[in-house]
Amino acid sequence: MTERLCLADSGEAADLAAFLGRLVHYDRAAAVRLQAAGGAVAVFGRPASFEVLAVRTVRLAVPVSRPLDVTVSAGELLETVDEAAASATVPAPVTGPPWTGVLPPRGGWRQLPGLPGPEAVRAAVSAAVAEFRARDEALPPQHRTRSERDRIGREIWSRTLGDTELPLRAVHAAQSFGFLRPVRSSVVSGAGAPGAAPEPVALLASGSWLRLRTPYGSIAMRRPGGTGGLGALQVRPV
Repeated sequence: MTERLCLADSGEAADLAAFLGRLVHYDRAAAVRLQAAGGAVAVFGRPASFEVLAVRTVRLAVPVSRPLDVTVSAGELLETVDEAAASATVPAPVTGPPWTGVLPPRGGWRQLPGLPGPEAVRAAVSAAVAEFRARDEALPPQHRTRSERDRIGREIWSRTLGDTELPLRAVHAAQSFGFLRPVRSSVVSGAGAPGAAPEPVALLASGSWLRLRTPYGSIAMRRPGGTGGLGALQVRPV
């Protein structure tokens, strides 16, 4: 039986469509894992090349009648999003890639110090992008290869942000998914009840996981020096 999600408003639908569209941009065969309970649904995706999980929580106008936990095609879900009607229909399940069985913990998060302010975070990403472009353009023709560009990228994006252990690739992912844009006046996902002030950007940790939380979504990843991204994690339901 198909599940129709009644989203809180057209803005929630537009944000969900934008999130799914970015995932499909990086990988046309992208999958997402949906977890819905009560009045919200969390959408988890793994954008190609970033080695992180991108998470978007969408508010619902009508709570789901039963808990939902399913992996579906991001493209097929995107096709069902109706911004005017503020709705989406959950497509048929698909066999998900290994990461769909490896999600961040639900609780136990604590805030870590050292994260720069939002403007400084955006500036750090802009500076890293500019450095990559400059170094790429400076490569002699015989060295302008995919492997050399990947080497430069790994060097730049493995650097940490400020006084934290968060790699710049996680911040780059947040910027690429629109999670670091200035906060609009209306309530956004994760900001609380209508009329509440949006939560600030924060760096959180729970066990071996890091999470960059913003009013528009989160980027989660395993802490550097542990398993090396998501590839070596043990699979467990959450």
